[in-house]
Amino acid sequence: MKRLLLALLLPTLGIVLLSLAAGEWLTRPARALLGPPPADLVGQAVHIRVGDAGQASGWFLPGRAGEGAVLLLHGVRGNRLQMLERARWLQREGLASLLIDLPSHGESSGDRISFGRREAAGVDAALGWLRTQLPGERLGAIGVSLGGASLLFAQRRPELNAVVLESVYPTIVDAVRDRLTTRLGPAGAWLAPLLLVQLPLRLGLDVEQLRPIDAVASVRAPLLIAAGTEDRSTRWPETEALYAAAPAPKTLWPVPGAGHVDLHAFATPAYEARLGPWLHARLRMPPR
Repeated sequence: MKRLLLALLLPTLGIVLLSLAAGEWLTRPARALLGPPPADLVGQAVHIRVGDAGQASGWFLPGRAGEGAVLLLHGVRGNRLQMLERARWLQREGLASLLIDLPSHGESSGDRISFGRREAAGVDAALGWLRTQLPGERLGAIGVSLGGASLLFAQRRPELNAVVLESVYPTIVDAVRDRLTTRLGPAGAWLAPLLLVQLPLRLGLDVEQLRPIDAVASVRAPLLIAAGTEDRSTRWPETEALYAAAPAPKTLWPVPGAGHVDLHAFATPAYEARLGPWLHARLRMPPR
C-alpha cells in the first residue's frame, strides 16, 4: 500500500513542482539592455515616467507633420526590438512611431509580467508622452499579443484614432490552455488550472481581470484585428470571437498559413499593403 501511495504521490508532486517553476518563469521579468536606436535610424532614446516610481524605456522615430504617430507594443517576454522593422517601415511612410519596452520587459521597470493588466500603465504613460510631444497629430497603436492586451486594458486608449491588434488572446484561460495543449497534447488542458490558480498568489489578479475580449467591446476607434490562420497559441476561432465582441468600424485580417509569429516578418509585402493605406486613411490630417 505504501509503495502504491508513493507511486501516486511522486508523479503528482513532480507535476505540482513543475507547474510552480513554470509559473515563476512566465511571470519573471524579461530584462535586456538595448541602448540607443540603431545608427541608421533617425530617432532618439526616451525614458518615460510610469506612476510614482516606474519607467518605460523606448525609442522615438519622428515622421512628417500631419501624417500621425503610432505606438508600437511588443509581445510577451520580448522588447522594442520586436517592433523595429515596423518602425522602419512607418518612418518610410512618413509616420512617427514610439517603440517602448512594456513594464517588466527590456529596460523598463517592473517586478512581474502580468499578461497585460499592469503593462497597461506603460501604455498609458507612452500615450501621454506622445500627446505631449505631438499635440496636433492623430495617434494610432499596434499591439502584438501581450502588447495588444495591454493596449485594451489601457485607460487612455479612447484617445486613439486607429487600433491594430495582432494575435491577441481573448481570455487568459484560453491563452494558458492553448499553449499547454500545443506543447503537451490533451494533458495540457488538465494542467492549465495548476498555472491559473497561481495568478492571485503571484500577481494579485484573477482570471476575470485578464479578459481582453471584454475590454475590446469598449473600443471606439477604427479597429483592425489580425492573426495567423495556423496560430495554435491564439486559435483562429478565438480571434473570430474577439472580433465579434468588438464594435464597428472594424476589419478582420486572417493571415494565411501564419502561426503565432511576427506577422510583419511573415508576410511583409501583404502586411504593408494592408496596413499602410488603412493607417494613412485614419491618421493623416486632411489638407486645409
